[in-house]
Amino acid sequence: MTKQSFISEFLDNETINALTSFLKKESDFNKSANLIASAFGYSKDFSSMDEEAISKLLVSFKNNLTLLIQKTWVEKSDIALKDQLLFQLDQLLKDNQTWLENYGLFRQIINQAVFLMFGQPTDSDEFTEYTLRIDPEFGIFWWYISNLPDSINWAEEKCKIAMLLGMYFLANY
Repeated sequence: MTKQSFISEFLDNETINALTSFLKKESDFNKSANLIASAFGYSKDFSSMDEEAISKLLVSFKNNLTLLIQKTWVEKSDIALKDQLLFQLDQLLKDNQTWLENYGLFRQIINQAVFLMFGQPTDSDEFTEYTLRIDPEFGIFWWYISNLPDSINWAEEKCKIAMLLGMYFLANY
């Protein structure tokens, strides 16, 4: 079963289609972003979040992901990866980078943090199904993250919204 068909057990078609629409549209993607945010528990207009709310979100994201990384028990062989992730998380949130410049690092941090949390490779449809079965909320988040492209040529605003959606979930997980 593919992750697209399996996700329909956990999300309505409108939300599933919202991700496809968000990924394909170059503009007018706010409705799609709002539907995705709603699946993560956000009840307001996500795409019109002001700078103060974004600043608070970034702090919450960093604090919560730091805690998740620090509290995750790992094998000795993964301790260096854990330390590297904490360093990279600090680098991700430096003021001198654009959202576009940070997109690759964001994806890398999320993938590696989830690998540490679950102790298994994250790049398969089976992993998405596994996360949906053990924790549907996290599984929906992972479905979103795993559908983001590795590289992008998006506008800065779309990149920002894509990253903030993932950050919002982790800030509140």
